[in-house]
Amino acid sequence: MTSLLEQLPKIVADGKREAERIMERLESSYKIGLQTRKLVIPSRDTNWQDMFSKANRVDHDLNPSVMNRLIYGDNLLALAALLAGNDETPSMRGKVDLIYIDPPFDSKADYRTKINLPGSDIEQRSTVLEQFAYSDTWTDGTASYLGMIVPRLCLIRELMSEKSSIYIHLDYHVSHYVKAVADEIFGKDNFINEIVWKRTYAHNDPKRYGAIHDVIFFYKKSDAYIWNDKVENADLPESTKKSWYSNEEVTTEIITNKKGVVIPADTIRYYNKADISAPAHGSGANQDVWHNVKPPTGRMWAYKLEYRQQLEKENRIVFSKTGRPYEKRYLDESDGVPPQSLWTDIQMVRGMTRHHKNSEWLDYATQKPQRLLERIIKISSNEGSIVADFFCGSGTTAAVAEKLGRRWITTDLGKPACMVTRKRLIDQDAKPFLYQHVGDYQVEMARSTMGRKFRIGDLSEIVLGLFGALPLPIEENPNRNMARIPHTRILVLADSPNKLTGLTTLRRAIEIRDNLMGGWDKVIVLGWNFDSNIGHDIQALNQGDKLEVLVIPPDPLDRLKKKGGKLKAEEVRFSSLQYVKIKPIEKNGKVIKKP
Repeated sequence: MTSLLEQLPKIVADGKREAERIMERLESSYKIGLQTRKLVIPSRDTNWQDMFSKANRVDHDLNPSVMNRLIYGDNLLALAALLAGNDETPSMRGKVDLIYIDPPFDSKADYRTKINLPGSDIEQRSTVLEQFAYSDTWTDGTASYLGMIVPRLCLIRELMSEKSSIYIHLDYHVSHYVKAVADEIFGKDNFINEIVWKRTYAHNDPKRYGAIHDVIFFYKKSDAYIWNDKVENADLPESTKKSWYSNEEVTTEIITNKKGVVIPADTIRYYNKADISAPAHGSGANQDVWHNVKPPTGRMWAYKLEYRQQLEKENRIVFSKTGRPYEKRYLDESDGVPPQSLWTDIQMVRGMTRHHKNSEWLDYATQKPQRLLERIIKISSNEGSIVADFFCGSGTTAAVAEKLGRRWITTDLGKPACMVTRKRLIDQDAKPFLYQHVGDYQVEMARSTMGRKFRIGDLSEIVLGLFGALPLPIEENPNRNMARIPHTRILVLADSPNKLTGLTTLRRAIEIRDNLMGGWDKVIVLGWNFDSNIGHDIQALNQGDKLEVLVIPPDPLDRLKKKGGKLKAEEVRFSSLQYVKIKPIEKNGKVIKKP
């Protein structure tokens, strides 16, 4: 059996090729696009179609090209669409200043079992159903995880501006492998830090040390990356103040220190003595004799003579008993401690705090604390910067970016995650934002997984399998969009996601029901999208119990991915089509207006 280490070069090469194919496709006439399902105005949650109506105008820029975006769907497709752009929203290539991703952690469970659909023979053979597994369950464990992450990191890099950096949040399951992959994609020399986040104080892990931390890999796009000094500095520890700033002097007059703070007369100021020499380099400049003293052997003065004289003029030079000069560095001018690579001051969000007045808990299992994202966003972006998160979860990145005056783009494969994020942003009265999804999403996701081999029939086969139906013989079912309910004479027809299910489809379904293979007792039509007159058409056909129309759930492929392809038919709900029946208006027993 080939080890993961041996597989790694191929995984990286295959992932890069996949990203390259997507990039090449962006230059073709056919591009993946995003469709806006709704303009969300938190103060007046409204439909996208009402965006430019006079009644809904607000004091915000409603130009789609500058609006924040919540995108539902596979992030690989969303990344491709963002890179492609369109007339309303130009390509985001090279425009994102900060990316934080918290991809699902590899659970290392074995999810290679084929899909088990009761009464179905799908599990007896390899089907397209097994090809839709990439989220936090994996067909081949860590290898599948890395196969998922490589093309996404490649496309993410294309979105990054020269000022950009990326934070990749992981735990011990897969972090070491992702580090090797990220070094290859972003460049080993662009790796800045491995940040260790101590998320909790203790964890009871039997027969091993408690796992209480995650790691965050921090990479830059170039040396021009944004780095905001001092915005997240902590106060100096008391022990440091006492041991390091042990020298003192008393002011004789009112002064203003370097931080602009007024220091009254007769105030005790504490300071340390800082060495003003540095290792010698270059041609030996700054090795002059100053106050009859030369720098120590192998060292040079850290400052030029003019600056040393300026420090002395400001009474910031103090001499030791041996006559060696030092710089006074005052405690009241200290910038504190900049963030280090070990973060112990930010606790995870706990469900037990949900009833606290200021709790941020949203009942979302992988929710990250706002303080974690505040630190990252403040340090690595500026106001107006575009911040992106392609595994948004509960939407912490978007929520914090909104509060800090950054623009944001966030995506998630899960409909619940998008709904939680949407509500969260509405609740905090965010600026209007677009709720989008990938155009022809189901088709695009299937196509991205299967490539040129994909046919619409593959998608129909998946839907029928999840419905618990058995496919008809191929000679009677060349499009693979028809099946039967086991042990019954009920026919099931899956309509295409590329069209609206309407009267034409229903008439065809009735014809097939009555004539195919000797006829059937009933036909069930499964549809993705419906003609606005569908309710009237169903009534007009007057088929009673012999015709039923059901709605395909909007995320069957997403759920398959979440479940690692191990999704049972009873876990998927095909809902009844809802429509309004309008009765004739009668007066005195007479019809005065037909519907």
